[in-house]
Amino acid sequence: MPPDERRAAIIEAVRPLLIEHGDSVTTRQIAGAAGIAEGTIFRVFTDKAELLDAALDAALDPAPFELSLRAIDPELPLEERLVEATEIIQQRVVNVWALVSNHGSKHPQHVRRPMTDSAALAEIFAADASRIRVEPVAAARMLRALTLSLTHPMLAGEKLTAAEIVATVLHGIKGECE
Repeated sequence: MPPDERRAAIIEAVRPLLIEHGDSVTTRQIAGAAGIAEGTIFRVFTDKAELLDAALDAALDPAPFELSLRAIDPELPLEERLVEATEIIQQRVVNVWALVSNHGSKHPQHVRRPMTDSAALAEIFAADASRIRVEPVAAARMLRALTLSLTHPMLAGEKLTAAEIVATVLHGIKGECE
């Protein structure tokens, strides 16, 4: 296996272990999960700390998130595309929170980065720009912020569904006008 692929496979194998064990995960557990010899880890990473940092960096990398959003069928109606996008955002919130809560507090340089705009999410809104009253980037920020606050285990009392969040963003909370 080429070195970059081996590195990626080890990082992928360590993520669930970090969620379960935090920093106390052992290199033996990591090797077992990756299906490699323990010494292989140290041919790819200087030490366990470098591997754990790389796993956190990979989890926070926005590129896979953007690719997932771009994979949403552009032929779907706006509301359906946004529900799919919101489900992707919700999964990312839960996954990142689980990892950061067990590992990130010891590495604030990784987790204290500001959230960047999602070009892919803005593009979903831009495709229907005539149907929304705010700029697509602003709409994307609103959807992500509301999704984060209504999904994050430490913020949300009861997690809302993606459809409920999208309905709130698109239609608000006001009932029918009399």
